[in-house]
Amino acid sequence: MPIAVLGAGVAGLASATVLAERGASVTVFERGAAIGEGAASRLAGAMLAPWCERESAEAEVVRLGAGAADWWAARVPSVARQGSLVLAPPRDRAELDRFARRTDHFERIGAEEIAELEPSLAGRFQAGLLFAEEAHLCPRCALKALARRLEGMGVAFHFGEDGRAASAGFETVIDCRGFAARETLPELRGVRGEMVLLRTGEVSLSRPIRLLHPRQPIYVVPRVDGIFMVGATMIESENRGAITLRSAVELLSAAYALHPAFAEAEILETGVGIRPAFPDNLPRVTRQGRVISVNGLYRHGFLLAPDVAGRAADLALGKSGRVAA
Repeated sequence: MPIAVLGAGVAGLASATVLAERGASVTVFERGAAIGEGAASRLAGAMLAPWCERESAEAEVVRLGAGAADWWAARVPSVARQGSLVLAPPRDRAELDRFARRTDHFERIGAEEIAELEPSLAGRFQAGLLFAEEAHLCPRCALKALARRLEGMGVAFHFGEDGRAASAGFETVIDCRGFAARETLPELRGVRGEMVLLRTGEVSLSRPIRLLHPRQPIYVVPRVDGIFMVGATMIESENRGAITLRSAVELLSAAYALHPAFAEAEILETGVGIRPAFPDNLPRVTRQGRVISVNGLYRHGFLLAPDVAGRAADLALGKSGRVAA
């Protein structure tokens, strides 16, 4: 059964992966010139953190994302399973307690444990929440690794076109174009997210740090070679313009609050992505004729992509698992 996948962001590549693993003949169409180009996925924190996300997300996100770390670890290298650490300055201790009331699967830890886990933060925080079962990965590395794996499985890629015209001859189309698909999904809205990539040799972190603040909580996610992703704003806007001064100041100030050495860090990149979201902030996998729509992953792209990919494959191929011989 020939199947076209529109979009090579995280939803598209995950869907293509599950389909190919089940024996389907898959062709991926990507409007950008390369994997991840222009996709919000490449700017993601890529935290596989279902229990942390429960603080602001529906309980369904925890259920749908609970197996994500295992799914990614089985398919791409370098999934870091060091957990997540949630911290707050002493003046914002109430925020830490509020976060704890809304979540579970964590351990309360003190200054000594924080210093053992993250020596760079020794003496800076007196209390935290350790979500030891969570994980994270490098989004750009993971997207490229999935693409290479797909090519090795015989999946064809066509760049520079969104595939709507070229897919006319395919029996089934999986539409994973994100916010670009809004013309067919009137309920879809865009949520603007902004991030900064920093590099410093003065700070070392082993896991994502969520720093709580009543107005602008942030996360700092370690990459490789002293690079850190600092994010992310959530603005109800579809504006794709460059990062604003206000957002840049808030993100950089929060990074400095986590560790003063970030004041001397190099700013490698700033980025803006538009997250596709439905009114309930939960993803939807729906079918209309030969087109299966996978959309609305909001801020949970890498966390929920394995689940929506499986559901899309079920609709395309049936729940029996594989293409009939």
